[in-house]
Formats: sequence, structure tokens, C-alpha cells
Amino acid sequence: MGQTVIVMGMVLSAMPVNEYDKRITILTKERGKITAFARGARRPGSQFMAATNPFAFGEFELFEGKSSYNLMKTNIQNYFRELTTDYDRVTLGFYFAEFAGYFCQENNDEKEMLKLLYQSLRALCNEHIPVELVRAVFELRAIAIEGQGPNVFSCMNCGKKEELCYFSERRGGVLCRDCGAVLPDPGIPILDVTRYTLQFILATPIPKLYSFTVSPEVLKELKDIMREYLGVYVHHEFKSLKVSVENNL
Repeated sequence: MGQTVIVMGMVLSAMPVNEYDKRITILTKERGKITAFARGARRPGSQFMAATNPFAFGEFELFEGKSSYNLMKTNIQNYFRELTTDYDRVTLGFYFAEFAGYFCQENNDEKEMLKLLYQSLRALCNEHIPVELVRAVFELRAIAIEGQGPNVFSCMNCGKKEELCYFSERRGGVLCRDCGAVLPDPGIPILDVTRYTLQFILATPIPKLYSFTVSPEVLKELKDIMREYLGVYVHHEFKSLKVSVENNL
């Protein structure tokens, strides 16, 4: 026998099924990433039309059958409609959702990723926060949530916690000045303030993540670090990222 369940989550993606239905992927607090069918969601006037669009965040009442979920009711708290008025920001929003969808699994504890996704979309809606900074923060914290984040608190070679002035994506973190001087290919030199920023992103509670700004020089270093790091540790081509790259985000 099936049962009705209520989950809190966000729609990551939606695709048409048959003439009027949708199949949606939801990242939920209670059950990780799940897929549900929304009957009649594409029919004009349907109560599910807006609630099944990407970024819709709130409660979803689902009927859990033997092999699938069916959407019964919704109580949406945020549609993030502000993103739709800015092409660059909505493009990054789709990238964040695709990133979360790639890493998250059903029945896993994905609460931290859901919180990060929600706060990152809120940051994208804030025109005072540079989109490149939002992207760098999201990528670093997301890859850390998935257990593949870099070590930016001590030297990857000797363990020293002072004079950490190199970042090596292949070694998975920072190197001190002494080790960087003798090791082959020590990575890229980074400013102290860049290292402090990396540490802040990894250690700060998610609701406070987007409470800072950086100089253009530090932002460039953050972008370079994340591009190189993800190139080594994430072996996946994100479709939405192609559009972001074309727009130099």
C-alpha cells in the first residue's frame, strides 16, 4: 500500500511527460534527491504549473507508490522569480541546481546541500553581490559537502599552519612557503587574504556565507583556484555551465 509523505525541498529540474504532465526532480530535506510525477502540471490553470518550475522551494505532499512519487499538493515559500529578470544570474542558478542534482542521491542526508542551494539562490537575487563570487563560494562549499573539499588550514606536505602561500589543486590544498620552494609544481601563489577567504567559506555556517566582499584581485584568485580544482576532482560536463562560460562567469 502506498502512503502520503510531506517533504521540504526545492525543484532542481522539470521535464514534460505525455501531453500535460511533468516529471520533476526535488532535492529534499528528508529523503535526498527524489523524482516525482505531477499530473496535469502543464495544463493551463493547473495549481502545479508554477510549483513545478525549477527553484520552487517549499513543502511538497507526495503519494509514495511502489516505484514512484506522485505530487498531490504544494505549499511554495519561494519561487525565486527575481532570477528570471537577469540572464547571467538565472544561468548560474540552473548550474547550481544541476551541480546539486549530479552529486546528491536518494535517501542520503542532503540537508547541507539543500541549505547551500537555497542561500546561494538568495545571494544570486542580491544585485549587490557579484555573480562570480557567488559561484566561487557555492562551488567550494558544495565540493566540501560532498567530501572532496581542499585542505586550506595546514600545509599538505609538512602540516605547518603558518606561511601558507601556495594552492596546489593536485595535492588537494595549500602548501607553506618552504615546501612550495622545494617541491616540483607547487601550484599557484595566493595572497594571505585569499587563503583567509577560503577558510571562511569552508568554516562559516551556511546562512552567513554571503556576508562578505572581496577585492577584484582576490576574486580572480578564487575563480582560478576553483576552475583548476574542479577540473581535477569533478569529472562531469555540466550543460548549464557552458552558457556561464560563454558569458565569462
